[in-house]
Amino acid sequence: MDDLADLSAFLAVAREGGFRNAARVAGTSASRLSDAVRRLETRLGVRLLHRTTRSVAPTDAGARLLERLAPALGEVHAALDVVNGFRDRPAGRLRLNVPVSASRLVLPRIVPPFLAKYPDICLEVIAEDRFVDVLAEGADAGIRYEERLEQDMVAVPIGPRVQRFAAAASPAYLDRRGRLAHPRELLDHDCLRGRFSSGAMPAWAFERDGESVKVDTTGPLIVGLGATVDLAVDAAVAGSGVIYLFEDWLRPFIDRGELEPVLEPWWPSFSGPFLYFSGRQNLPAPLRAFVDFVRETQH
Repeated sequence: MDDLADLSAFLAVAREGGFRNAARVAGTSASRLSDAVRRLETRLGVRLLHRTTRSVAPTDAGARLLERLAPALGEVHAALDVVNGFRDRPAGRLRLNVPVSASRLVLPRIVPPFLAKYPDICLEVIAEDRFVDVLAEGADAGIRYEERLEQDMVAVPIGPRVQRFAAAASPAYLDRRGRLAHPRELLDHDCLRGRFSSGAMPAWAFERDGESVKVDTTGPLIVGLGATVDLAVDAAVAGSGVIYLFEDWLRPFIDRGELEPVLEPWWPSFSGPFLYFSGRQNLPAPLRAFVDFVRETQH
């Protein structure tokens, strides 16, 4: 079991690219992981990781070990998880990789009752805007929208099945700058835009009666499409410009009168998100419990 723990430590460090990140994910200390990798290297008589002050990367030997180790440890953990099925309540860690929008709009309705039903499960949620391979990132499952699903994955509907993008601005801004009748009029307005971490800045899309319009807006504020989106919402409420975001995100501000809908007949609809996971392996008990819970609550 000590060998297994040390191998798991090496896998975590190599996968996360550093001891601190691996410690955060594993819920332990960086020094403990460092000791485990050092023990493993001593037993094997070969260096497995190149260590610098800025990064950690596998050596050639470490890369070869990692290639064989990841699927093998996956099988070991799957075998141990079989015992979980004999417990009264599933236990263990469940790691989800989700878009920031899902952490804000989908999971709040699901997570509290799930945790109440399964108190022995520890749920870890990583929210980001990067399009990643969730399994390679060490997650058990992910939430993505339909066009971003990866091959050989099982997809289960989660959250609202139809969503809309919405544009809005404060009443004071619209009183000052004028209200809009067509999306192209946005070119004459201050727009609060978002940029993905990849550098891409999506155009604002609208549709009505078969007509589709995309507008490359300009304006005084650009935020990352992640944790800083709330800054753009606050700026819109303060009268800095027009914002374009998920309707569910803006709806509380609209209902309170802090924001006013802009071009509402043009708001585009799209299909809701999916929980997805690998269909090639038996599901760990925590993930199986979560999938079943999501399926039950969707009806």
